[in-house]
Amino acid sequence: MKGPRISVPSTRRRGARRAVIAAFVVLAAMVPAAGTALGAQEVEAELPYMCAFPSGTQAVTVRVAARFPDSAAKGEAIVPAEVTTTVELPEAAVAELGAAPGAEVRASTELAVALSQGEARAEASWRGTAQPATVQAEGPLVLESAGDVPSVTPGSDGELRLHAGGLKLAMEAQAGSATPDPAQDSPAPVSATCTLGEDAAEDGLLATIPVTGGETDGPSEGPSPSEGPSAPTGTDTREPGGADAPLGRLRVEATDPKDAPPCIAEEPTPVTLAAYVTGYSNVRKLDGANLIPVSCMIIEQVDAGSPGPDDQWLFRQPADVEFSYEGRRQTPPARATFLTYGFVPTTATMVLEQTEVMRLESDFYLGDPVQLDTAIRASLVLRLSDVKVNGTPLDVGSDCRTETPLTSHEPEPDRFPGPHIVLDGFGLAPWEGQPEGYQLTTGGPLTSEVTIPAFTGCGTSGGEDLNRLFTAAISGPGNYVKQMQGQTCLIQDLNPDHCTPDGQPVVIPEPER
Repeated sequence: MKGPRISVPSTRRRGARRAVIAAFVVLAAMVPAAGTALGAQEVEAELPYMCAFPSGTQAVTVRVAARFPDSAAKGEAIVPAEVTTTVELPEAAVAELGAAPGAEVRASTELAVALSQGEARAEASWRGTAQPATVQAEGPLVLESAGDVPSVTPGSDGELRLHAGGLKLAMEAQAGSATPDPAQDSPAPVSATCTLGEDAAEDGLLATIPVTGGETDGPSEGPSPSEGPSAPTGTDTREPGGADAPLGRLRVEATDPKDAPPCIAEEPTPVTLAAYVTGYSNVRKLDGANLIPVSCMIIEQVDAGSPGPDDQWLFRQPADVEFSYEGRRQTPPARATFLTYGFVPTTATMVLEQTEVMRLESDFYLGDPVQLDTAIRASLVLRLSDVKVNGTPLDVGSDCRTETPLTSHEPEPDRFPGPHIVLDGFGLAPWEGQPEGYQLTTGGPLTSEVTIPAFTGCGTSGGEDLNRLFTAAISGPGNYVKQMQGQTCLIQDLNPDHCTPDGQPVVIPEPER
């Protein structure tokens, strides 16, 4: 493990607060949160891991990089910045993917980070999505992931320590060609659970942050080191490290993906389906990921058949899809936290608002296995509200949104004009055995690479015009989206394994990267 690399950047005082492009930076400099540290420590830790792949255990090198404050105050949220988890797979581990040279590998990581301060214990999950990496003819494969990292708020003074723990790795190889060959088998996704090597220096120590602020406002109720992060203390049943942890404990602020809204179709037909979806959307400019909250989709299947005489082995099932949240066609509001310009903590409430009916097409290529290619075309506008910069509210008005819906590459622009994104799902259904990948009825992953348009309506009358600010900080191409759809509920059937008695989906999917 490399020793921590510490640097203290200079603090810059900004000019007038009304300078539009510098608004975030100005607010951070002029109205700092109490106890905000001006210095920062940059950490790069190289750690040995042992990863359990399907064929056996392989030694893997993992590098964790992040930036932390030099110090913090009791009650102050600490947000790690510029967090990356880089996994270097040796050739033997690359062979697990079964991918030919030139194939692209997408990967996601989830690193458990143990937090301790005195007797208080908590655990955070640092999740990340890697940009596609190309498999070489020989040599290792390097996957560098970045994503959302929850903040931690110390409830007392004393030294806060962060240690790397277990690592979950998920990988999926795709052929270099944009059009899959129905006759060619697609490599199955590969997952591995990794444990920190016994020879890791300082037990995987990532950072030590001194916390000041005097005595705690109450007794330190954290569990003893032997009890671990989830052990109760006395009669207190609240989870240590949770958002409702009492004073004196560590509080890890993260979104619960299990918070599912009601999902009921108002006028179902015999072919109406309901399903929950959730996932993550990377924001490339902010080097972070936003959780797409658990959302309700109402799916109305329409007449199926062959799309044309050219391919008698092709069968197509179309459907119309709508989000449903409190009578509106949108996702539930979700709180997102980013580090704007790399160091300014910024939070905002984000909503994806549907402007047209989403069109779904599932193409079945008959054979053994049956290949299923699904595309969902969605016109979604991104809205922002309740923006805070370094804890200070920034008034963006009531109509801060992208000028047009988000966009991605459309392979059939003549059939589907206008701005929209295309979410792709791919699955295989053998005549015998379990299906793999995405199917409309059983769910699975849907992915896309999205361009975020310029913003409009951001600001207030007589105040700052913040459109250019958000456009500069957020808008642009290359934002990877991965949604996970759960098992659908056929409302007229009410299969108890799939539906609740009132016709809502039973399965709430877990977000993946």
